[in-house]
Amino acid sequence: MDVLAQLFIGLFALLTIILLALAAQRLLGVRFGAVRTLVAALAAFLLAQPLLGPLFTALNLPADGQLPDAGALGVLLLATMAMVLIPMVLLVLAEALVPPGSVPGPLELLRSVRGRVSRARRYSQITRIAIKHGLGPYLRGRGERLEDRPGKVRLARSLRQALDEGGVTFVKLGQVLSTRRDLLPAEFVEELGRLQDQVVPAPWAQIEPVLVAELGAPVDEVFAAFDRTPLAAASIGQVHAARLPGGEDVVVKVRRPGIGRVVAKDLDIVRRLAATLESRTRWGRSLGLRDLAEGFAAAIREELDFRVEAVNMAAVTAPQPPGGAESGAEGGAEGGAEGGPRVRYPAPMTGLCTEQVLVMRRLSGRPVTDAAPEDGPRLARDLLDCLLRQILVDGVFHADPHPGNLMLLDDGALGLLDFGSVGRLDAAVRSALQRFLLAMDRQDPLGVTDALLEVVPRPEDIDEAALERALGQFMARHLGPGMDSVQMFTDLFRIVTAYGLSVPPEVAAVFRALATLEGTLVRLSPGFDLIGEARAFAGRHIAERSEPAAVRETLTQELAALLPMLRRLPRRVERIASAAEHGRLAFNVRLLADERDRRYVTGLLHQVLLTVLGATSGVMAVMLLGNDGGPQLMPGATLYHLIGYNLLGISAILTLRVLAPIFRRRPESEE
Repeated sequence: MDVLAQLFIGLFALLTIILLALAAQRLLGVRFGAVRTLVAALAAFLLAQPLLGPLFTALNLPADGQLPDAGALGVLLLATMAMVLIPMVLLVLAEALVPPGSVPGPLELLRSVRGRVSRARRYSQITRIAIKHGLGPYLRGRGERLEDRPGKVRLARSLRQALDEGGVTFVKLGQVLSTRRDLLPAEFVEELGRLQDQVVPAPWAQIEPVLVAELGAPVDEVFAAFDRTPLAAASIGQVHAARLPGGEDVVVKVRRPGIGRVVAKDLDIVRRLAATLESRTRWGRSLGLRDLAEGFAAAIREELDFRVEAVNMAAVTAPQPPGGAESGAEGGAEGGAEGGPRVRYPAPMTGLCTEQVLVMRRLSGRPVTDAAPEDGPRLARDLLDCLLRQILVDGVFHADPHPGNLMLLDDGALGLLDFGSVGRLDAAVRSALQRFLLAMDRQDPLGVTDALLEVVPRPEDIDEAALERALGQFMARHLGPGMDSVQMFTDLFRIVTAYGLSVPPEVAAVFRALATLEGTLVRLSPGFDLIGEARAFAGRHIAERSEPAAVRETLTQELAALLPMLRRLPRRVERIASAAEHGRLAFNVRLLADERDRRYVTGLLHQVLLTVLGATSGVMAVMLLGNDGGPQLMPGATLYHLIGYNLLGISAILTLRVLAPIFRRRPESEE
């Protein structure tokens, strides 16, 4: 019997806790986590006796428990509200003090501890490297500000050496930073540009299992010949020469074993370091290190997946006009008077490309830096035409055209390699960029300003007149007769940054590609007339768009889009004229036609109504508790007192109902 009684009491307690949890969540009108709600209900069940005891003592309930019907009903209602109020108060306090997600769960806590332990050794290693190269004070935000060039050069050299010693992820980070002339001084860009990720090749015993696992067959079955000695080795992968059974020469890019885990750990550290430096240092906030680190992490993750590079190669090759391919072996940009492709790309072998293996047709040649000086202007012109066509016409472009990604092919053409980073532009952005460059060619500051503000989001407080003057000075400095175009894109970056313009990622990729291209062109052909060649490209592009076939196609597309509207236009004009003639012309405007607007107004009125009702109930409760009149229901309380206590509970419930959504939304707004 005792066991059955205990079981009955336990079931009753469990049912009471569940009912308290459901009632508290229902009255608050907000969905809470099941664990949090049940814990609050359990705490309310355990605290009910010690918290409600003094309340009933203050009411001076009779010892025999005999109360009038009205008094018994009032006390029961008060006890029920007090029981429900306890978990409601606990839940609202928990939302205010410990928002969801601020305290990890047991499994998350265990993973966090393991992650901290695994990161601690790497943190220590990175810190030692930074201190070794004199960067310790800058990590703490206490480094001295260097205004002179020798000091900046020394600091840039120390940063390059530290990144080089840090390993693959930090070398890649330095290479990315070397293209951000809009963020870093020229001394840092120049020094970080010397970073190379050439490393000792991984032994064949480590590479072969990766090939077999990814290709699903032994190497000798997939390839007719395979050179075990790599052509080149970098920090992420290495390249081997091979031949397919059909006789085609290919190169095979293989990801280094275990590099994924190393990079993932380092990227986590880079993000955390960026967040810390942005919050603690002035220079970190000015550079926007958090966003920079996120963009870098996304780029590195794409670079680790060779399938992305294969898709990028296919995307860059696809828009090319007919005749830009040579026997199906490579994609290429169409040549001019010479005929044939002037810039060619390696084509991926789609069936043999996986996450860790990339097989592509081989381009035979040598580094572009070995080109003869007399070939420099031609190669620079071909590269500029190719990239401008990719950006302004095709909308898919190589985002990192530095000399290391270029080859001088055996037939004298350029080969463009490494499509791990590719940018994409929609038609609207391409059109705005075309207007921007054409306005620059006309040296029209107003047109350049308008086109630039179409490319980037327009800030509310921008000084357009000052921006127009700055762009006019920029064009006078770089676009006048005989002016030097070196650092042109760098200065444009500085203007964009100085006026607080937020450049979209796809447009930032264009600017970075052009800034990188600027340095490559100067290296290929010192004194290269970038402005003149760009104007020549614009002239050819305008001529292409002005050809009868192109004009006819454009007009056909526009008319096809306008035809349905034109067919309906006469009838609509006639209806409007008839209504105006007979005095029936009216305008019908529907307020709050959008369902989202109606929900917002309804929610706002709901909150206001609950606030008014809660405040009114509280005021009435105080007035009734201060009034000694009314029928005496028990020795210590009258009917007015009992009603006042219940109104006070109702006021508390309504107040908590208003507060719960406020605290519930706060973490989302802060994220």
